[in-house]
Amino acid sequence: MKNQRGFSLIELLIVVAIILIIAAIAIPNLLRARIAANDSAAVATVRNLNNSQATYIINFASFGYADTLVKLGPGNPCDQTHACLVDELLACAGPPCIKSGYEFSMTPGIEVPVASYTFSVTPHAFGGTGDKNYCGVEDGIIRQALTATAKVPPVAHLICTDTTKYTAVQ
Repeated sequence: MKNQRGFSLIELLIVVAIILIIAAIAIPNLLRARIAANDSAAVATVRNLNNSQATYIINFASFGYADTLVKLGPGNPCDQTHACLVDELLACAGPPCIKSGYEFSMTPGIEVPVASYTFSVTPHAFGGTGDKNYCGVEDGIIRQALTATAKVPPVAHLICTDTTKYTAVQ
């Protein structure tokens, strides 16, 4: 008889069990890393939005700040209705606009011309794509909620600047 070589069923099951144990250890770490990356991207996006509003008010002073995200977005030609300052993901027609696992919305002030605004940022799937709520106003300071809560509606200007509810991102 010919001497056959190969793996026994027990050996294969042991290898599969080891792979599953390694995967069980690695997957939660990968998910936490993805949430941390989404959090960082959300903060960077709010910074970009604040900078875009500053550029908008410099270029179109008679209109004040943009009162919608669409006005900050791409267009042809670039003018006060489409300033070409942010990408099409952030300049969606129906807020909230979703980017990097977060929902972005903007609430303009009631003044004419627009003299204030509030960006509200909340995870699209709380605990899955992110775990922090952020906001930003015309002072350029990016703030995060002191308590982690599920999705919040667009944050009012006074709530975003309330130091008992939001603190500056370090």
